[in-house]
This record gives sequence, structure tokens and C-alpha cells, in this order.
Amino acid sequence: MKRGARQAATRPPAAAGHAGSVRIIGGRWRGRRVPVPANDVRPSADRVRETLFNWLARWLPGARCLDLFAGTGVLGFEALSRGARGLTLLDREPAVIAHLIDVRARLEAEAAEILRYDALAWLAATPPTPYDIVFVDPPFDAGLASAALAALAGGWLADDGVVYVEAPAAPALPPGWVTLREGRTRQTVYALVAPQPVLANRISGED
Repeated sequence: MKRGARQAATRPPAAAGHAGSVRIIGGRWRGRRVPVPANDVRPSADRVRETLFNWLARWLPGARCLDLFAGTGVLGFEALSRGARGLTLLDREPAVIAHLIDVRARLEAEAAEILRYDALAWLAATPPTPYDIVFVDPPFDAGLASAALAALAGGWLADDGVVYVEAPAAPALPPGWVTLREGRTRQTVYALVAPQPVLANRISGED
């Protein structure tokens, strides 16, 4: 199959090796370990994820989530653990898809849909379906964060939707979008962004 062609993932390809694990921090699967695939997948640090999900607390109950560059899948599975009602995970690498299917089975996460697809190609080819939360954490050397945000501006967010983005430097935001929350480590900038200035004003005084 050509790269970028859609394939609903129902049966895993050959199993891949693992390079350690990360844990789910909160919710019904709190403490469960998620393996890290061995093929250069970079999971978000525990401290960063804890901050992120504190930011997302008001959006998570009943949310529809999209993880465009799923990798370990820990961002999406953590969202389901904390009360999201649906999750779509995308990755273009067969070994990562095998890993995600394995994690879904271990957690019995029936609400998780897994697709083998190039994220930007999928956004361009698929009629927009609004999501409440979108995770954008692409490989750092690919430089895809700004392009993904631009594509999401084409109708992929619900009226109250937000996007989490993690990159080595702050990405360019689509016109009219604002940063709601931002944090930094030595290697990354991570932020919650959205196209609603009114929403930014509403939460600007929250902790």
C-alpha cells in the first residue's frame, strides 16, 4: 500500500520491539504502563502531560479527541482514561500501528479508532469532522506543527475546541488563533491553542 493511503487498523502487523514505557497518570487506567515503540518515538514527559491534563480538565468529560501523530498513543489513551468519549489515533508507521492496536487491546479501549495514515494527507482528504480536543505532537525533526495547525483551521475543531501542540519552538498559529496556555522545557515548547479569543479571555484568570 502506498504511504498515506488509508487503512483502518483492525489486525496488527508483525510485533515491534519496545524501548521502555510511560505511565498513564490519571483516571480509570491510572498507573497502567504504555510501552514505547523502539522506532524513535518520543513520548511527552510525565511532568508535561500532567500539566497538559490539568489544563484540559474542563474539556475532557465526553470529549471527542484526535491524536494526529500518535506515536506511543499515551496522550490519547490518557484522555480516554480521564473521561473522553471517543478517540481517533493516526500514525503512518506500521510498527507504531501494531503497537497502538496492542495497547488498545490491553486497556480494552473500545472507544479508540486507529488509522494508518499520514496526518496531513488525512486532513486534506477527509471531510472535516469537529473534534473537542486535538493533539499535535509530530516528530521534532519533521517541522509539521505549523502545517498541521493550518489544516485544522479548516473546520476540524468544535465551537469550544482546543488544540495541544508540542514542538521544539513555538509554531506559527493560523490567523485569529490564540495561545491559551504555554509551558517550556529545555527541549520543547508546549501549548494549548484555539481559534476563539473569547474563550481565551474567559479562562485567562484560571490557574
